[in-house]
Amino acid sequence: MVGSAEFEVENGVANGEVNGKVEELPQEIEPIDPAHRTAVMEVVERGSGEKKRRSGRRIVLGKNVHTSCLAVTEPETDDEVTGDRDAHMASVLARYKKTLTERTKHHLGYPYNLDFDYGALGQLQHFSINNLGDPFIESNYGVHSRQFEVGVLDWFARLWELEKDEYWGYITNCGTEGNLHGILVGREVFPDGILYASQESHYSVFKAARMYRMECVKVNTHVYGEIDCEDFREKLLQHKDKPAIINVNIGTTVKGAVDDLDLVIKTLEETGFHDRFYIHCDGALFGLMMPFVKQAPKVTFKKPIGSVSVSGHKFVGCPMPCGVQITRLKHVNALSSNVEYLASRDATIMGSRNGHAPIFLWYTLNRKGYRGFQKEVQKCLRNAHYLKDKLRDAGIGAMLNELSSTVVFERPQDEEFVRRWQLACQGNIAHVVVMPSVTIEKLDTFLDELVQNRSTWSQDGKGQTPCIAPEIGTENCLCGQH
Repeated sequence: MVGSAEFEVENGVANGEVNGKVEELPQEIEPIDPAHRTAVMEVVERGSGEKKRRSGRRIVLGKNVHTSCLAVTEPETDDEVTGDRDAHMASVLARYKKTLTERTKHHLGYPYNLDFDYGALGQLQHFSINNLGDPFIESNYGVHSRQFEVGVLDWFARLWELEKDEYWGYITNCGTEGNLHGILVGREVFPDGILYASQESHYSVFKAARMYRMECVKVNTHVYGEIDCEDFREKLLQHKDKPAIINVNIGTTVKGAVDDLDLVIKTLEETGFHDRFYIHCDGALFGLMMPFVKQAPKVTFKKPIGSVSVSGHKFVGCPMPCGVQITRLKHVNALSSNVEYLASRDATIMGSRNGHAPIFLWYTLNRKGYRGFQKEVQKCLRNAHYLKDKLRDAGIGAMLNELSSTVVFERPQDEEFVRRWQLACQGNIAHVVVMPSVTIEKLDTFLDELVQNRSTWSQDGKGQTPCIAPEIGTENCLCGQH
């Protein structure tokens, strides 16, 4: 659903010089010349098992990183005396930091909050912190951060209204791992269940289906990206003999659409599934934002859901990929196994887990709290509406789902511009994900460059304004035909 959301809150060497000489890093990945683009044709299965190639779908791949990699070379025999190796590495790292600083200035297409300061945690980087096994059972390995991890899990369990003695969870290594775990729990609860997911679900959901050899049914979506529950109903009725495992999106990857959880549950009950379903909620980005949007539908374990996962490196803003996975304690027993080697049990996807990530999450949650997140959500939604309105004022088709900070618009015609601003694209559309680190000033710079370059593209004959009506609706398309 598109509209104006109410976002009022409820509650020497340092300079890179070695022996007087500046060491250059390899160049940034250059935009690819169209003549050298790699075309990946989608292979599709026909009814008889025969394969054919579907024409007309091209995926532009980036340059092979081997052309710009930093080689590892052996130290000279006298390096301990001269110190040249350390000086060289310091130079490379200084240049790399400069590159990161520059690329961060032009980062808009991916949902990462780059506004953080964890200087106080630098003192812990000297330790190998590993949270092996179950977060709630201490293993023989003593250099862990379980006390921080469980504190973070308790915070999220309260957010999603699940009592301490009724939940289980852990800090994952990324959002994909949260989806893999949630769907695995659903499969263990219903071993013969069919996985249902909208066609705009994150690719990790379909990866889980392949990994677990699950039958997977793709459900159609409405034009703005949310699941089409009429199509969902029809597909449920085609498989009434098997339980349903459903992935519900709390913010889709490309359009930021939020599936109607209440309608999904109602559809399941009306089609006779009742207690024969398991719902995993993929809240990678917006799962933590939506609780602070006034009048937004609630994601809560008071409803018959089985698990929720969010990413920690997105809205929260951690410097490394991580996530949070919460499920009902009663579901985990089927996954758990005792591991004598650890003196613990394990029900996670990975073995070793990053023990630093829970500390970063704990630190941020303590610094910001619910009130701090409320303010940041309000800022993101306000700035997203600003960007959408400015794009429309400039004659650029754009759309913003009312429960989202992901602004979808016409795909820029120049791949160099796309790479400069690190935009995520699909077909004729691109998007900007407005995070707490995205300021009005940054958006204005982006808009100025986009408008200026757009006029240049038209003069250069790089193509007319694309029609994006099929992707985001006729009312949001300004191609001249709508």
